[in-house]
Amino acid sequence: MRGITIKEILAKSKVDEEVTLRGWVRTRRGNKHLSFIALNDGSTFQNLQVVADHPKFEEDLLKQITSGASLEVEGKIVASSGTQNIELQADKITVLGTCDPDEYPIQPKKHSLEFLRENAHLRFRTATFGAVFRIRHAVSYAIHNYFNKNGFYYFHSPIITASDAEGAGEMFRVTTLDAENPPRTEDGKIDYSEDFFGKETNLTVSGQLEGELAATALGKIYTFGPTFRAENSNTTRHLAEFWMIEPEMAFYDLQDDMELAEDFTKSIINYVLDNCMEDLEFLSKRLQEEEKVMKQEDQSMELIEKLRFVVENDFEKISYTEAFNILRNSKPNKKKRFQYPIDEWGVDLQSEHERYLVEKKFQKPVIIYDYPKDIKAFYMRQNDDGKTVAAMDVLFPQIGEVIGGSQREERLDKLEQRMDEMNIPKEEMSWYLDTRRFGTVVHSGFGLGFERMVLFVTGMGNIRDVIPFPRTPKNARF
Repeated sequence: MRGITIKEILAKSKVDEEVTLRGWVRTRRGNKHLSFIALNDGSTFQNLQVVADHPKFEEDLLKQITSGASLEVEGKIVASSGTQNIELQADKITVLGTCDPDEYPIQPKKHSLEFLRENAHLRFRTATFGAVFRIRHAVSYAIHNYFNKNGFYYFHSPIITASDAEGAGEMFRVTTLDAENPPRTEDGKIDYSEDFFGKETNLTVSGQLEGELAATALGKIYTFGPTFRAENSNTTRHLAEFWMIEPEMAFYDLQDDMELAEDFTKSIINYVLDNCMEDLEFLSKRLQEEEKVMKQEDQSMELIEKLRFVVENDFEKISYTEAFNILRNSKPNKKKRFQYPIDEWGVDLQSEHERYLVEKKFQKPVIIYDYPKDIKAFYMRQNDDGKTVAAMDVLFPQIGEVIGGSQREERLDKLEQRMDEMNIPKEEMSWYLDTRRFGTVVHSGFGLGFERMVLFVTGMGNIRDVIPFPRTPKNARF
């Protein structure tokens, strides 16, 4: 039953070779005597032209060859005078699945990304989304390959959890209690002791805390799985369900953490450059076409140039205090061009600040470290100055932060003190504190938002366009 793919045909098929090809019709054109069918099977963004000589085929069959229909074509590879050197001369065509052209949403014309999101179940058939999701696969493979080659163990952290790793409280509740009539305690509160797990549980926002447990036994681990955040945000950079990569490393300090983050991200991008160039070139041309109507200052760096910009430059490493001083004294800040002015030390940096540092000031990727402790999580190691923690963020052009990480607080007394300050119940986190009680070690880790990385390498402008079925406020379709 197995045929050959278009990618294989374009790479190694020879003239006069007999092949069997299956795919979906992108377009069909022709005259009374011949039909030229653009067939695509998803193996490459390129279509293969199938030439059907009408006398060979029944008229009823030819009428069924419309955009969206699926075909099996048997025939011979022949030389072509078109854009491709070869085409497929059809000897036999079987329509595997018909498609009513009046009903099929993905017509052979340009569609807006908003329209395609409404038809997310079919948008994979377009050239743009075929390219995006082939690259998404490549990024995923590159991540697993990198960690496997560097002695990391893939660790599956739980999706259902009773802890809030980030302390943000924006979590989705998991329950089997009757929504109409839940059991209640004497004071009228919902009685979660009657729930499936005997306590209140949620979908995880991070696998980090469980990952730390594994790292303090296995040395180096990474998690790669879905995470969830019930944040009512409709921006182009936020999802309610997204994937995270979170390595945790025993005996790594902050400097080691930063070096790993740089090497890791460069490795991913190099893999995509080496293995997805056709798709990158297609997406780059698409982006340039879109930006022709934009002002020059609003246009982005060319996609492939942007990726090479990251891999060919050493990342600039500066402290938060250095970054704050640069931003406070910058022209955009002095002329009040920043939407969020930089005035007092301790403010959280926004995307506009991060992009200024990367694209204007240093013109290379930037890692900022030693952030104010008041804007960071409880588990980050406190520095001796009493004001900052050993945290770091990796900043890329056009997107800002792609990685956030830190050296973890390994000192039990310091960790408990910080948990008290942030009202995090130590009793419920005793399992986490045990790693500081029994053989504690310096250790570090970071988190990379998978969709953020795919967004960066594809040049797409909205994170909803790099995940198959986006979950956002008021949207759980498909």
